[in-house]
Amino acid sequence: MKTVLEVLRATTEYFTRHEVENPRLNAEHLVAHVLGKKRIELYMEFDRPLGERELAPLREFIRKRATGTPLQHLLGTVEFHGRIFATDARALIPRPETELLMEVILKEPLPASPRVLDVGTGSGVIALTLAAELPQADVSAVDISPDALALARENAERLGLTERVRFSQSDLLGSVEGAFDLIVANLPYIPAGEIAGLAREVQHDPVLALDGGPVGSEIVAKLIDQARAHLKPGGRLALEIGHDQAHALAAELERQKYRDIRPVADYQGILRFLFAIYG
Repeated sequence: MKTVLEVLRATTEYFTRHEVENPRLNAEHLVAHVLGKKRIELYMEFDRPLGERELAPLREFIRKRATGTPLQHLLGTVEFHGRIFATDARALIPRPETELLMEVILKEPLPASPRVLDVGTGSGVIALTLAAELPQADVSAVDISPDALALARENAERLGLTERVRFSQSDLLGSVEGAFDLIVANLPYIPAGEIAGLAREVQHDPVLALDGGPVGSEIVAKLIDQARAHLKPGGRLALEIGHDQAHALAAELERQKYRDIRPVADYQGILRFLFAIYG
């Protein structure tokens, strides 16, 4: 019978051979998940023997992770801005860059009771984070995918925010009414021809959440155009964009008469976000 430490070592070696990023961390997450423990608690149970009842499901998780199934899909959850969200193949897995987007937005000046719209909400992490962090905000969220919206509503219920965020189906702002103080969006921005070459984990995200069109920036540019009719005077637009799109989209914002256009870099120094004001 193998101990927790022996299983962790063997799994780490297996993941390393199969080119799993952060192999030890992945192994710890999966063992902790099977045991119903927090990852940190494993360090006090290294000598614990594992029986077949625990090893059988763990083997299946290890096999799936080694062949590219994202860790978050296996765990069924992801931490985002200090909260735990359900995540699965219905929507894009939230990335650390989007957490940084939240940090920047929450430092921006907003009215005391802002109207906020999250476009392309996916699993709902942006809308629900803003609702939780801005208790006086009136938050709406839209997505073209009914599957993603179902996941977002599950997360709202999970976090006790069902009454705080209105979710509805819309192709960008096609079905949206009214004006907002803040429109935020993390839309598809990968060029269609590059999707097949993305990391195997990313291939588990819905294509609808990745494909930004032939160039990659078409959907974001369309939102820039549509948002003008739905921003209050002085309303803010906050965008997460592709790694090489900042200059072209900033020029588009300028062409569409936005002002105070400000690109912001992510943790790697890439211009990943654009902020602008309209009116």
